[in-house]
Amino acid sequence: MLINISGRTDIVNYYSDWMFKRFEEGYALSRNSLFPNSVRRYELTPEKVDCIIFGSKNFFPVLGRIHEITEKFPTYFHYTVTAYGKDVEPGVPDIDASMETFRALARIVGPQRMAWRYDPILLTEKYTVKRHLETFRYIAKGLEGQFDRCIFSFVEMYKKHEVNFPELIPLTEADKREIAAGIGKIAREQGFILQTCGPEADYAPYGILSSGCITLDILGRANGLRFRNLKHQGFRQGCHCMQSRDIGALNSCLNGCKYCYANKNAQLPRENYALHDPDSPLLIGHLKPTDRLEPGAQKSFLMKEDQRRA
Repeated sequence: MLINISGRTDIVNYYSDWMFKRFEEGYALSRNSLFPNSVRRYELTPEKVDCIIFGSKNFFPVLGRIHEITEKFPTYFHYTVTAYGKDVEPGVPDIDASMETFRALARIVGPQRMAWRYDPILLTEKYTVKRHLETFRYIAKGLEGQFDRCIFSFVEMYKKHEVNFPELIPLTEADKREIAAGIGKIAREQGFILQTCGPEADYAPYGILSSGCITLDILGRANGLRFRNLKHQGFRQGCHCMQSRDIGALNSCLNGCKYCYANKNAQLPRENYALHDPDSPLLIGHLKPTDRLEPGAQKSFLMKEDQRRA
């Protein structure tokens, strides 16, 4: 079983004390996003977890303690560094600070466990195709040799962007092809793997792979593990990832990114953060008398001889 920390929020950046507490106590609770009274308990032990996938826009808060987890568990890290400034990602460090932290994390966990995410790619009058290509090259050069692969995607046009992000310019297929060709050329010149994430078009002519960003092959190669040949069902249509269990919560990320899909609006994360208790097994709030608590499914994906069972 794979644990995701987290596709719903930036636990690493804002809730790291809670995260380390959960690993100290050996379990976490996760509330179902669609059925709020349904809560699952996941054991956070080497016997129950095959690999932990971290995703964040700022790993600085955990640099001093991440070894507490990496020394016990196989891990893989998705670090998002984009072209955007505070006007789009108000809670995210600037590019140079992000690259410095990226390199520091790579020294701790190893570049083979690091993925650089350059997503989502979007256009405004400020963030043009030209600017993306220039910034992508700058970051790629600054992180040279520090990551296993680069993963990108194009922004999804949600209805709420009309209110939250009115300056967003819809990407045309020509825009996407121009960007893909440009970043594909940079990846070939610098010799790193570049792949899409999600239901993107086929950009193979530009040397870009089409793959899930959380696959058993990627995790196995990074950690020297052998997984069974299992179908990757994905999280949505067109997704090629292996399913994982997320211990985060929607509407709780304080990064404030204008393109965010996980926050309904800017106010809800602040309200939910006020309900956060680092000592609670739930990221937001506590168990309620009306909650239905059940053990989460934690079947191993490893080959039998590789299973680390007590």
